[in-house]
Amino acid sequence: MSLPEGVERRSFGGNEWLATEGEPVYGEPTDGSWRRWDPRRSKLGAMFELGIDTGLDGDETVLYLGAAAGTTVSHVADFAGPTYAVEFAARPARELLDAAAPRGNLFPLLKDARKPETYAHVVEPVDAIVQDVATRGQAKVALANRRFLEDDGRLLLAVKPRSEDVVQDPSEVRAEVVETLEACYEILETRSLEPFHGDHFGIVATPR
Repeated sequence: MSLPEGVERRSFGGNEWLATEGEPVYGEPTDGSWRRWDPRRSKLGAMFELGIDTGLDGDETVLYLGAAAGTTVSHVADFAGPTYAVEFAARPARELLDAAAPRGNLFPLLKDARKPETYAHVVEPVDAIVQDVATRGQAKVALANRRFLEDDGRLLLAVKPRSEDVVQDPSEVRAEVVETLEACYEILETRSLEPFHGDHFGIVATPR
């Protein structure tokens, strides 16, 4: 699996890490203009590290759902084109604004990803949706935002089963999420994100 253009493996402290070129955001180590991308702090970074075929080549238009303080979406904006970052909570959104300040292609939206109609007037059709929302109904969020995704685009979804149901068997939750997504998406791959993120799995899908 090749990395998107703009994502490289570089040496930090004598070890090879993923890296993107851009302004530091959260105190990450740097090597000149390159900043380390830690897969333990990023579900998308973990997908790359695990060799999951995300379908990303670089320079895509991206809708990122669950941007939080901007840790991952800032790396995405380093290698992608226009990047729309949706975050519901006001406190991390303030830090997201700091991450966006030096990135002219990163557009923070203080919105609820469960209500895409509130930002439909802003977001253009996108090549990829990256979703990392730790809330109940993660598959339904992906269905609701399908409207933005180009027909040959990719959904890159990180799911935490415990956010759906704290007592249900995670494998059952996984099956239910996949079944729900199949209403609008063809599932290309599902895989655990361990050892970088325990109790999480990643899904790559394309619209039906």
